[in-house]
Amino acid sequence: MRRPARLLAAAVTVVLVASVAASLVQSSGRRVRVLDIKIPTQNGQWVVADLFKPASATEKTPAPLVVVVPGFQRSKEALAAISIELARRGVVVIAIDPYAQGSSSSSASTQAATTEGYGMFAVVDYVANTGNLNYVDKARIGVTGHSAGGNAAVRGAAYFGKQAKKSGKPSLINAVFVSGYVLSFTDAVLKDVRSNVGTAYAFYDEGAYRNELKNGDMRRAPEALRLVNSGLDADGAPIDDVTLGRFYGDEANRTLRVVYNEKILHPFQPYLIEATANQIEFFERVFHLDSGVPSRDQVWYWKELLGLIALSAALAGLVPLAQLLLRLPVFQALVHPVPPALPAPRGRGRLLFWGVFALGAAIACVTYIPLSELSQRLFVAASNREPTWFFPQRMNNAVVLWAFLNGLVGFLLFFGGYRLHGKQHGVRSEMWGARVGAAELARTCALAAVLFLAFYGLLFSIYAILHVDYRFLFMGVRVFQPGMLLLLGMYVPFFLPFFLSNSFRVNGSMRFEGEAEWKSLLLAGVANSAGLLLIVIVQYASMAMTGTVYWTEGWLYVNLLFAVVPMMFVLPYFNRYFFRLTGRIYLGPVTTCLIFVMILLSNTVCYLPL
Repeated sequence: MRRPARLLAAAVTVVLVASVAASLVQSSGRRVRVLDIKIPTQNGQWVVADLFKPASATEKTPAPLVVVVPGFQRSKEALAAISIELARRGVVVIAIDPYAQGSSSSSASTQAATTEGYGMFAVVDYVANTGNLNYVDKARIGVTGHSAGGNAAVRGAAYFGKQAKKSGKPSLINAVFVSGYVLSFTDAVLKDVRSNVGTAYAFYDEGAYRNELKNGDMRRAPEALRLVNSGLDADGAPIDDVTLGRFYGDEANRTLRVVYNEKILHPFQPYLIEATANQIEFFERVFHLDSGVPSRDQVWYWKELLGLIALSAALAGLVPLAQLLLRLPVFQALVHPVPPALPAPRGRGRLLFWGVFALGAAIACVTYIPLSELSQRLFVAASNREPTWFFPQRMNNAVVLWAFLNGLVGFLLFFGGYRLHGKQHGVRSEMWGARVGAAELARTCALAAVLFLAFYGLLFSIYAILHVDYRFLFMGVRVFQPGMLLLLGMYVPFFLPFFLSNSFRVNGSMRFEGEAEWKSLLLAGVANSAGLLLIVIVQYASMAMTGTVYWTEGWLYVNLLFAVVPMMFVLPYFNRYFFRLTGRIYLGPVTTCLIFVMILLSNTVCYLPL
């Protein structure tokens, strides 16, 4: 009992220490107060946001405010870098969960980014027209957003610009910064903008094939030229070549324009020091701020690193916790001797092993994009951004189809290999640890539920006290709304075959006599993630050679894999550890299915009815 208790205590201690440190980074050493706010909006909708209030922002010394808008399938925590850095410099920040993402409601509009700014329009109205935020300078309200959030930002500038033209007053939005999106820089949109505008586009943006010149170079891009020329004097000659980083126009007249072009991929742009520095410099200039903190003096990456440490420790703590729970009388019956390892394959058996390995990876690779396309035809409402209770998660619908099919394929490969070779060469079904009765299976599910509740119980407690979750870049474990539990029950049955077949293969066909455990697990991790990783390799090899990604229409589905592939790699480790504790293959997949699927569900778009 002492060893697992010590390991569990160590894991929890690491989680707590890392979370406290992350909270200190987020709050600039408690000089910035960070708290949840919820703003009711039109049509019974609501927006949930993080409010960053620097201590220096008071009624007597009001500070500028920036609304931060994440992009498609991202929550408010995803753009923590710019939120933290602006707040460090005395700017009040409201970082929102976009409609249908995070904790905000769905929208009655299927074009929420364009028509409602993902909820940002309502937030700006609230800030400008209420006396509650008396520490905000209402003449210095800005907006920044990445990707679809960037679209929301420039649409907001046009929306409030139209209002300004009608009223004869300045626009409620002083300045916007558009990151990772230039498709809205059209004459129809820009003609109504009455705000200073900065933009940054990733030179290697995967979506650049949609731009007019089909690339990410902004120096002569028509979109960038239109933006800059929209702020220049109509009597002057328009420019035909943008100087990157040069400020054009006049911030006092709200015609300032600047274009940046960082050499990075689209999903990594918000996590680049250079990109964050460019935004800081833009807002300091338009708001006439002199914080005394250089733009490249940044601390946000410490929060990301601490979030990774907390996430790793929280996941690792599941194993000693399970070991302790298995000592309780109610769960003791789940413990069995670990079956003997399989005889190492030789000759024809070795060829068959590697053939099955390659075939499984190939099937995983070639089925992902077609199933993504199929999901749009099967789950029409979610694909059209319409509220629905029937599989309402557009992006995860593709993943669940892929997981279900590849789970079935995994079973076929497992039992096919056994029939063709293993059965005749010393492999017995008793070695799999698959024998189980109904009562034992029910008790296994109960233990998995306890582990799930413990994992998320600790997270909810930390978030309630410290306002941080477990997060590294776009991989994050966040708190969830009660409705997610209903969706968990909907999605888990279709994910479970994949998790279960993985446990079969990891413990029943990849655990050999005389093989080092680290080597066995490394091979299992590679086998489970190789197919999806190959998609990423093909996507970016094509981009490196041709300048355009291989899958264009499905590029967002490929970007989703940056978060999925790491989960696929570590999954076999948990299946093996839980197998060693119980001598059975079931506790690992049921536990990891509950936790990993909830991670997926709580980190993407969800079109639930209002």
